[in-house]
Amino acid sequence: MFAVHLEKGAVTVGQNPVPARPEGFALLRLLCAGICNTDLELQRGYYDFAGVPGHEFIAEVAEADSGELVGRRVAGEINVACTRCEWCRRGLGRHCPTRTVLGIVNQPGAFEEFFVLPERNLHVIPDGIATERAVFTEPLAAACEILDQVAIPAGAAVAVLGDGKLGLLVAQVLNARGYRVHQFGRHPEKLRITAAAGVTTEVAGETLPTAAYDWVVEATGNPEALRQAAAMTRPRGTLILKSTVHGLVGIDTAGIIVNELTLVGSRCGRFEASLPLLQDSRIHVEEMISARYSLTEAPQAFEQAARRGTLKVLLYP
Repeated sequence: MFAVHLEKGAVTVGQNPVPARPEGFALLRLLCAGICNTDLELQRGYYDFAGVPGHEFIAEVAEADSGELVGRRVAGEINVACTRCEWCRRGLGRHCPTRTVLGIVNQPGAFEEFFVLPERNLHVIPDGIATERAVFTEPLAAACEILDQVAIPAGAAVAVLGDGKLGLLVAQVLNARGYRVHQFGRHPEKLRITAAAGVTTEVAGETLPTAAYDWVVEATGNPEALRQAAAMTRPRGTLILKSTVHGLVGIDTAGIIVNELTLVGSRCGRFEASLPLLQDSRIHVEEMISARYSLTEAPQAFEQAARRGTLKVLLYP
């Protein structure tokens, strides 16, 4: 089978054997996968990654212990936890110290024709959701995670910094939940996607509002943006960090301490929260698809995904 390999910044395509299916796991046949910013950070050296990347996917179940899953389209949660430790018993398997992570940590990813995941990680996609819409399940869940972590008052004003893939999804999720979202970005053509969904958008200039919001989400993917986001947050406000970048991020902590800001790191989310949103007309994801490639064209697909202005690049078997 064809499989993408990423190592030391190089993206190649080769032939791998179809993986064996352990008990409790499903063998998945890839239907569609998405390249995200984390994949690009892995290419830049994040986690010193070497292997098959990819964690945003829709697949058909080829084999499973549960017969009712076979033939169904599924998305899958990416953290493969032990299920036995303290964190797993608390329902926080994504923080299991011995977990593997699909396409990121010691678990071959979805950028191959067949791969395996535990059946407990799988979520069946409703028939009414098209595959190219459903492939946004995982990143949309990451956007939804914000509302599981912080209690934002109903109707509150929330600033979102960044108009990349995750920033667009965060803005749309918060807007769909009734918050007054003000999104700042640098690309008018991207901001038009969220503006069409009802979000207030603004092309960011050299200066941004200072101490203007109690709730700020930083989703730029730019290590320099944390300082700007902190400056936008009012005293005693909350700054939610969604960017995952390779390397250290420098920031003067004096303003954070003096203004008594709360910093919240935010990562993966529950698919139970994102799947219903894919049936909500206020969530515009098809407009975010920039290009489509086959697995055998993965090197070109990664090049496209890394180009300025590109949003979601999809891979097909």
